Amino acid sequence: MLQTLRSKILFYLILISMIAIIIVSFFIQYGFEESFSSYLDRNREKKIDRIITEIEKDYQLNGHFTSDPVFGLLHEHAMTEQLYFQLYDRFGQLQMDSSNIRGLLNSFGLAEPAPNGEEWHSQTYTLRVDNQVIGKLVAIYPKGLIDDEYTFIQTIQLYIYAAVCLTIVLAIVFSMLFSKKLTSSLQKLSFAANELQNHNLDIRIPLSGLPTEVKDIAISFNNLAVSLAKEENLRKHFTGDLAHELRTPLATLRSQIEAFQDGIWEPTPQRLQTTHEELMRLVRLVNELEKLLAAENPQIRLEKIELDAGSVLAALFEMFLPLFKEKGVQLQIEESAQDELFEADKDRLMQILSNILNNALKYTPAGKNVTISVETNMDGYVGFKIQDEGSGMAEDDIPHIFERFYRGDKSRDRKTGGVGIGLSIVKALMDAHKGVIKVKSKLNKGTSVTLWFPKED
Repeated sequence: MLQTLRSKILFYLILISMIAIIIVSFFIQYGFEESFSSYLDRNREKKIDRIITEIEKDYQLNGHFTSDPVFGLLHEHAMTEQLYFQLYDRFGQLQMDSSNIRGLLNSFGLAEPAPNGEEWHSQTYTLRVDNQVIGKLVAIYPKGLIDDEYTFIQTIQLYIYAAVCLTIVLAIVFSMLFSKKLTSSLQKLSFAANELQNHNLDIRIPLSGLPTEVKDIAISFNNLAVSLAKEENLRKHFTGDLAHELRTPLATLRSQIEAFQDGIWEPTPQRLQTTHEELMRLVRLVNELEKLLAAENPQIRLEKIELDAGSVLAALFEMFLPLFKEKGVQLQIEESAQDELFEADKDRLMQILSNILNNALKYTPAGKNVTISVETNMDGYVGFKIQDEGSGMAEDDIPHIFERFYRGDKSRDRKTGGVGIGLSIVKALMDAHKGVIKVKSKLNKGTSVTLWFPKED
């Protein structure tokens, strides 16, 4: 009982609707009866005031009580309104009495018998002419509603009960529809979540017709599914690329060793050097993978200290100048006019900048330039911009360059000796620093990489 969300929503909607309907119907019926009773009392008072006025006018005109036209009025109210009067003079003598008309009507069967226990109410009014008391008038009428009045109230109550029943039915129907509508959205979420759990990464929740709150959850779910699908594709590509990276040197090593074993090749120093180079390719690959795993470790601890951007540039220049001179590439540094301080892990920072500079050196031909400068046009950040005049890359490749083993040119890293992990390490370490990477590149024009580090943690 009430185990599902829909049953709970349905129960509470119906419960609240029932309480509201009962309260509203009670106040409507109570208020109407009170208002109707007040209306009848005011109407009765007007009729009594009219009788008193007619009696006083007749007395003033004739000097005594006459039966015409006063008794006609009394008779009319007795016959139609069950409003009876007894008229007394100033000596207390009964002059007129219309209350006996009901007994006369009952005897002829012209009036309904009085209900058992029917209560009557009487009210006395003093009659005056020229400020002199001429007598009194006693009005007698039954308490509560009578005849048509009672029938009218019963009819109104019947309509109220019918409206209550109809409202209850509508409340139940609409509560069922609303609970179904709401829970259907949650059922879509539940179904999609189960599909995602079963590795259906293509599942998406349609957003049309969803409530705003559920739509926000659905959007987050769809984004999560897209991210998981992307991660799955990256994992598959990584596995394939890793297998490819391992297969080539292993195949070469196997063929060379088998050639040695079969006596096809003599183990000359040159051939042993070739075998050693293939082995070192495997060693570099494993080392790069270890660095990547260390950089992507969510528990990586950075030993941040305050650094000066100018000092970092000077250290880079001194470290890489011999390598650039050896290849014939000009390394230029544009120092900032003022000291720019920021917080970073010095070793990790140098690892990041070294990887970017190595890439710039690899893909920049002799006679060209590589420029390093400090950028300060981003609030709260200090940037290192490394711009080369190398081969550049296609615009479509830029969003993927930080993926493991990604190559826009499939043969480029083989020529330069890379394994396609260096930029993945850069991205992981920049994320650990909460930094931002901006890349711009054009084919045969060069590449610009700006690494933004927050000034404060």
